[in-house]
Amino acid sequence: MSMNHPYTDIAELPGILPVFPLTGAVLLPRGELPLNIFEPRYVAMVDAAIAGNRLIGMIQPLPGGDGATVTPRLFQIGCAGRLTRFSETGDGRYLVTLTGIARFRLGDELAAGPPYRQFRVNYDGFDADLLPGAGESAVDREAMVGMLRNFADYSKLEIDWASIDAAPTETLVNALAMMSPFGANEKQALIEAIDLKTRAETLVTLAKLDMALGDGEGQQWH
Repeated sequence: MSMNHPYTDIAELPGILPVFPLTGAVLLPRGELPLNIFEPRYVAMVDAAIAGNRLIGMIQPLPGGDGATVTPRLFQIGCAGRLTRFSETGDGRYLVTLTGIARFRLGDELAAGPPYRQFRVNYDGFDADLLPGAGESAVDREAMVGMLRNFADYSKLEIDWASIDAAPTETLVNALAMMSPFGANEKQALIEAIDLKTRAETLVTLAKLDMALGDGEGQQWH
């Protein structure tokens, strides 16, 4: 994570966030999510974030929509991210990286304003998201790495095991959650996991289920 201003108090976070609804996009505290921003409304959102507090809320639309509506129904929990890297492409796009700060719950949507959606949000229950490494000691890291080795063999993936061994436990769990190939509901379960231990256990369970139900080739973690 690279941030000049780490947040240390939930009270520092704004009560209104612009949100970027994106199926399958998981952002977690201190995780880094690269995005290619090209829709005009989201380009406007990035412009406003750059000029303001540089915070954007990532959240998934609820499954079952037609994908075309500009105001899909959303899950209730997402994660606020800070723009820590951005560049202009010259053709109207932004290439950005969001660094996860803390999860939030949606409140009311603001009825009028810019072309992108804005919501009142609260961070109740997510104070620990601001604490690097919170809950690491409770994670069964051996089970996590064992799951990854089994999944890598099953899916014929090449893994940099030296990097895995060197990664802090929080980084490992959240990175695996963010790159996991699961569906929207499963990804949301990872976002909403109450703590790091629960998220790790959920990952192991989902990976085992995927292998049990798969066709021998597995889905690809990317």
